[in-house]
Amino acid sequence: MSRKYFGTDGIRGTVGQSPITPDFVLRLAHAVGRVLKRSEARPLVLIGKDTRISGYMLESALESGFNSAGVDVMLLGPLPTPGVAYLTRAQRASLGVVISASHNAYPDNGIKFFSAQGTKLSDEWEQAVEAAMDEPPVWVESAALGKARRLDDAAGRYIEFCKSTFATDLTLKGLKIVVDAAHGAAYQIAPKVFHELGAEVVAIGCAPDGLNINHEVGATHTDALVEAVKANHADYGVALDGDADRLMMVDASGRLFNGDELLYLMADDRLGRDEHVPGVVGTLMTNMAVEVALKKRGVQFVRAKVGDRYVLEELHKHKWLLGGEGSGHLLALDKHTTGDGLVSALQVLQTCVRSERSMAQLLSDVTLFPQTLINVRLQPGQDWKANTRLAEETKAVEAELGDSGRVLIRASGTEPLVRVMVEARDAAQAQACAERLVQTLKA
Repeated sequence: MSRKYFGTDGIRGTVGQSPITPDFVLRLAHAVGRVLKRSEARPLVLIGKDTRISGYMLESALESGFNSAGVDVMLLGPLPTPGVAYLTRAQRASLGVVISASHNAYPDNGIKFFSAQGTKLSDEWEQAVEAAMDEPPVWVESAALGKARRLDDAAGRYIEFCKSTFATDLTLKGLKIVVDAAHGAAYQIAPKVFHELGAEVVAIGCAPDGLNINHEVGATHTDALVEAVKANHADYGVALDGDADRLMMVDASGRLFNGDELLYLMADDRLGRDEHVPGVVGTLMTNMAVEVALKKRGVQFVRAKVGDRYVLEELHKHKWLLGGEGSGHLLALDKHTTGDGLVSALQVLQTCVRSERSMAQLLSDVTLFPQTLINVRLQPGQDWKANTRLAEETKAVEAELGDSGRVLIRASGTEPLVRVMVEARDAAQAQACAERLVQTLKA
């Protein structure tokens, strides 16, 4: 059964256009409430949000929808997505709800859900909600209506949780760190976490006005962080996205480290403490250099489809703890149930402090392979998978690259495009091979 409203990470779209309208969101919450009540007499739902101006409107609609189904609500205010996941578990709530469109600009917004265990919910649960939305509403009588209250210290509880994931015998004293919260959900929380662990903090992207979330700041626009680190002679820079589940970092020289490199550093921290790291999960796009470096250290590496949801599925399947993608979604399941930009940053800083080495020094043996990515627009009705010449040319390129490169050809999930990616130790070879494949695809 296909899903009508839910995508790979909840429901997302432009505010004021279906489905991100107050009437739809009210119906959605009412349907979710009815599904919850099938297994629980008096469910409790936590609602957190980022800093978009539309969050007020959608929060009210969710509150009304849940209350009308006889579900109690606890409002958390602006809080990172992983913070909602944590508090849902800590408060023994039935469900956590996040109002956010992550790294998108302010005109977009979305709704995503966490289970009572702080994990993503199954496709079957989402299908049950969509089925309930097709049924007429059942408004409970006044005496059975849900109640709403605010958890005033939600931010403080989450700050303490983040700090608890950093080794108690270490400190960030003596370090100057630039913290960029993308004018998003972590704008108050992120600077406090690093400050309370001893760092001198320079905050940028921490002045939301409802319209500036992710605008030229944060993990998807890192130029501001690089400039601020250099201007302030800082030791490190930490950039989150609008809902703080994504991370990029910068060192004192202004060098940017992406999610692939940070994932390796998280594994390195555990290996350096003689912890057993049986395997790590990346994605189809993870740089091959990380795979090679991990295998050299006896760590298995598995690639999932692009998207943290699929990384998480592979981690559960193999019963491993570490995974992530180049965009900065990083998972450390021994620390949290979901991707958390702040927790991931602390894991990386922890290994730097403990080893007394910089990120560049720790990554001296991991030189990222050059990647060439070319998008090819498909003609109407074009079936690129049936192109036998492309299949033959792909085999020829793979034979040429051998163990020092790879080919990835995949369709875009949102546009009529095929993405041709070639990775090789030599940049010129990657470019030439990618162009050969593109010419064959267009022929």
